[in-house]
Amino acid sequence: MHEYLVEPIGADPTEFFYTLHSRRFSTLNRTYLLPVDHDEVKRSDIHHRLLQFVFKGRNYVGPVKEALQFGQHRRVLDLGTGAGTWAIDMADEFPRAEVVGVDLAPMQPSHVPPNCTFELCDLDQRWVPYPDAHFDVIHARALHIGIHDYPRFLREVARLLRPGGLVLLVEPTLAPCAPPNNHPPLHGWAALWDTYRACLTQQRIDVSVPERLPELLAATPGFENITVRDGNIPVGFWPQDPHLLSAGQLQWMDYELLLPALRPLLLCNGLPPSTVDRLIQDAQHDLYHPAFPPSTIIHIAYASKCL
Repeated sequence: MHEYLVEPIGADPTEFFYTLHSRRFSTLNRTYLLPVDHDEVKRSDIHHRLLQFVFKGRNYVGPVKEALQFGQHRRVLDLGTGAGTWAIDMADEFPRAEVVGVDLAPMQPSHVPPNCTFELCDLDQRWVPYPDAHFDVIHARALHIGIHDYPRFLREVARLLRPGGLVLLVEPTLAPCAPPNNHPPLHGWAALWDTYRACLTQQRIDVSVPERLPELLAATPGFENITVRDGNIPVGFWPQDPHLLSAGQLQWMDYELLLPALRPLLLCNGLPPSTVDRLIQDAQHDLYHPAFPPSTIIHIAYASKCL
């Protein structure tokens, strides 16, 4: 574990958190129904380490170093920072850069590098009051399920980037572990994800965003040099290659924590508890006992702000 990554902030001020179906959530946005508790902090850290395997030991792809070469005040913004692990690692790697992470809830560690700070902000409603062209690099990971108007979100990203700056978007697919050709699907797994996508759609979330990142960037004024680097990730313990095996284990652990975290969202969309519990149990069975070597896709796109 990272030397700076201690336990999350110990205090639970009632103005920041509330409890729903035995999980903790942020009071800043009561329509975003993924938890912000200890298990979600753990999952955020696992997902970060998974992406380090995808990025071949780094915290990013694309010309991040080049984007941070210019100017005396180098600034990095991590949107939806979660547990703050990416922001902390970037602050360590670029000690001359100011790294800011924003999220709905204060679940980041209290001891961080001196050039790293965290802010509370609901990115679906308003933005932190930074001026135009303020940041050199903006990073957003697994964020779109909390954004009702993703094109507007990208326009705000473009506003905040300086000319020549870089945006890096990372979004997991919402249809993971599709079966190979001529193979029946994992029925329990597919039923849960179909239901999850339907619930998000009911909440006016565009579930097609991960697959459409390049198209959405191209439609946003100000971006150029759009590059796609999607990653095909094994799920579970089946790969023989040690590198792929480590990635598969981390993705499996991510899903193991995510499945029960979906329970409050499903319940709040009107599904009976018995139905929700059965959906999760059947999906867990398919995760623990898959009928084929499953894999999933992480969609990655980056682009530069026009000079």
